[in-house]
Amino acid sequence: MTLRLGVNIDHVATIRNARGASYPEPTRAAELALMAGADGITAHLREDRRHISDADIDQLADLCRKRGKPLNFEMAVTDDMVAIALAHRPYAACLVPERREEVTTEGGLDVVRGANRVRDAVHSLRAAGSRVSLFIEADPAQIAASAEAGAQVIELHTGAYCDAARAGETDRAAAILARLTAGAAQAAQLGLEVHAGHGIDYATVGPIAAIPQLAELNIGHFLIGEAIFVGLPEAILRMRRLMDAARAQAEQAA
Repeated sequence: MTLRLGVNIDHVATIRNARGASYPEPTRAAELALMAGADGITAHLREDRRHISDADIDQLADLCRKRGKPLNFEMAVTDDMVAIALAHRPYAACLVPERREEVTTEGGLDVVRGANRVRDAVHSLRAAGSRVSLFIEADPAQIAASAEAGAQVIELHTGAYCDAARAGETDRAAAILARLTAGAAQAAQLGLEVHAGHGIDYATVGPIAAIPQLAELNIGHFLIGEAIFVGLPEAILRMRRLMDAARAQAEQAA
């Protein structure tokens, strides 16, 4: 299975908003990412609009339609966000947890506790033609609840693994990776497409990309940061090479 790369361009908007300027432009970053081989663009419209704006979503949706590439619209499970998604009808909508006080998304969506709310959002988005993903931890109950809610895709939260691996906590990292691997297998057996994302960099992408059921990685913050030093196309090309090499090696070993 070819592993796709979705590039999250949220933090281009973070830099823009730090000065209240009109640049750098997230849409320009998205176009460069697609030219460099990204398979799609991810953008998270937060309630507080701390980075991506409504106007950005308008422009990104238009760009992705013109380029024939998917826009993955990350969103909280709120009536406001569902209404915006229904207006834009993005190719994919990824439901994520969101708290105003968090710096970035912390942990996965609790589909078990929020089953009714999540199910309603999933059904509305699917009826509008969007492919719905739930951003969750690799927990058997959350995976099963995601399938029951009608999602077509889950995105496994890889932040804890990446943090442990970067800290040199090898035993903890191995245990988390085993949970991610088992979760991907469970999800595939339930008929869910499996994606993964959060905290992935050059040093951590290999073991994640090697998980055979994964169809897509979504990577943003690291690529935007690396682009400061080497440019966005080169950062994406290197990430793609590492992903492809890890997947090829895993398939040969299987």
